[in-house]
Amino acid sequence: MSVSAPSSPSISARQQLASSLRRLRAERGWSQEELAARSALDRSFLAHVERGARNISIDNIEKLAHALGVRIADLF
Repeated sequence: MSVSAPSSPSISARQQLASSLRRLRAERGWSQEELAARSALDRSFLAHVERGARNISIDNIEKLAHALGVRIADLF
């Protein structure tokens, strides 16, 4: 039985996360500083993540989801 390779997504997980973070933060009216404080992450690191310029660990994704009051899956 052959298994076909998954098709490549049109948007990367990193870009999807970046977009979701910006959207969810804006919906709450929070600045990057506010989200950084609520998630115990550095604001400059968060800015890089929101631009898709930095990789992020699952632990930090969990911190962001908790701070935003959403499930991890909601960030993707």
